[in-house]
Amino acid sequence: MKPSSMSLSFFRRTHLLVLMSLSLLAFGCEDSSEISARKAKGHAEFLVKSAKRDVSEVRKGLPPAAKILSSVFKEAAPEIPAAVDVREALLSVRDSNEDLDAAKSTFMLVAASDGTILRNNLEEDDMVGKNLFEVYPEAKKARKSSYFEFGGSWDIARGVNGRPDGQWVGAAPIQLDKKDVGLFVAGWSWSSYAYRLEMSLRSEILGATPEGHKVPLIYVYVLVGDKSYGTPISPQINGAELLKIKPLEKARSRGGLWTGPLQVERHTFGIALALVPELGSDVIIAVLRSET
Repeated sequence: MKPSSMSLSFFRRTHLLVLMSLSLLAFGCEDSSEISARKAKGHAEFLVKSAKRDVSEVRKGLPPAAKILSSVFKEAAPEIPAAVDVREALLSVRDSNEDLDAAKSTFMLVAASDGTILRNNLEEDDMVGKNLFEVYPEAKKARKSSYFEFGGSWDIARGVNGRPDGQWVGAAPIQLDKKDVGLFVAGWSWSSYAYRLEMSLRSEILGATPEGHKVPLIYVYVLVGDKSYGTPISPQINGAELLKIKPLEKARSRGGLWTGPLQVERHTFGIALALVPELGSDVIIAVLRSET
């Protein structure tokens, strides 16, 4: 072979190797980012199914339980039921109702027809005596004959100390002789719900991760309008950065599920934003994932 041919052949091989190396490098960087975003999408879809199931349990469980709770009003008539009797009835109706027993509610309560809270199901009750319609103005606006839902922010019902919190709440009227005498209410704080979702997702990921393999960094936030709620130990800066990218616009632009990158200080996450209409028209479950 002539020297010139050898040089040309060597140049071509070298050039090809360089291009392949650069391509592999670029592919590797892109692949890491895509893996995080793609898997975050799968996580979000998993959590949306969970959320639909959680809402369904409350929707199915409250109305029939409210009918059973009418007995405690009947026994006390014409007086208002005593707090101790209301709590006993609450605990009993939850134990006997499959949906409510499985529900993720962080509180349940019974209120009189004027909104006065008679008792909740918790051992210590800071809600008793407060007016439901005053702490949740949306409850009075949304009130219907059979079942209704509302949201708001009540400090007593928060799930995390030292941070703002909000709640999702469902309610069904309690009737006696076809007349409304009270309300059966169940709900959860958004921070507590974000914690439940994140723990559920982490358990799912751990179960699918082979022994010895690295577990990814995962965070779950619930975004409600212009508010972000994470677990008690989730970095607040993550939630703040999520709100900056206009998550509602992004999710709606992609049919309810958007994926992409999120830069938080020096860390890049793959994220998924999933609308959950069952929880509210402006509610999003946000999943942040990083392979490193």
